[in-house]
Amino acid sequence: MTEEPILVLAATGGQGSAVTQALLGRRARVRALVRDPGRQAARQLAGMGVEVVGGSLSDADSLAAAMTGVAAVFAYTTPFEAGLDAEVRQGRAIISAATRARVPHLVFSSVAGADQDSGVPHFESKARIEAELGSGDVPYTILGPTYFFDNALGGADHILDGVLDLPLPADRPLQQLERADLGAFAAKVLLDPAGYAGQRIELASDAPTPVQMADALGAALGREVRHARVPLEAVTNPDMHAMWAFFNGPGYQVDIPALHRDHPEIGWSRYADWAERVWSAAR
Repeated sequence: MTEEPILVLAATGGQGSAVTQALLGRRARVRALVRDPGRQAARQLAGMGVEVVGGSLSDADSLAAAMTGVAAVFAYTTPFEAGLDAEVRQGRAIISAATRARVPHLVFSSVAGADQDSGVPHFESKARIEAELGSGDVPYTILGPTYFFDNALGGADHILDGVLDLPLPADRPLQQLERADLGAFAAKVLLDPAGYAGQRIELASDAPTPVQMADALGAALGREVRHARVPLEAVTNPDMHAMWAFFNGPGYQVDIPALHRDHPEIGWSRYADWAERVWSAAR
């Protein structure tokens, strides 16, 4: 076990939290970069023994300061606050800071399908960051998460009313990932990066169809949940429309059996088990 801390960027977000918890579960030293160390979520991390530092994903100076003296970095960027160009600038700031701080290994969380010419804007912005990371000097591993199980929570009211509305055919599998599985995989790479340097690894826990998702949610809730197919043209946000068009077309291409066979230690969650754990309290 390394004595230097591992830095997790955006540590109070969904992905950062999952990675932080996985690292703490393996008794690693963790340094967390957050925008506001005074917020409750940041104070909770400090209470768990995490070294909390303030900074911004778009500020290379604060990133380089946080990266100084670390064993590895988990990095994540987002277009959903300030747009696609801002996400690319975040990626460039992270790469610049990692180069300056001579980070031994950077794990970048991108998205599955970013290398498929998907036409999805927030996939393409991550592809640009991947390309710049690959052409630089920082040792890296790229992880490509698929659609997260808990994206369904955005439609919680509809689900509680008995409807899972998705712009997919009832029998179309959608590869998805449990955040805890991402955290476990990222922690594995961060703590022992030698076998993963330069690799791009896409991650999926399960691939249920919308009908199977609805059935699992209904079983967890103890009442019927049915899938209702939303017309693709009803998705008016251009980025989300492109993403669902991609899911209706080629979709993610993760070889799930091979991934799970090669990494059984992750424990890969099933969608039905996640649904039972998260939704059963709403019975």
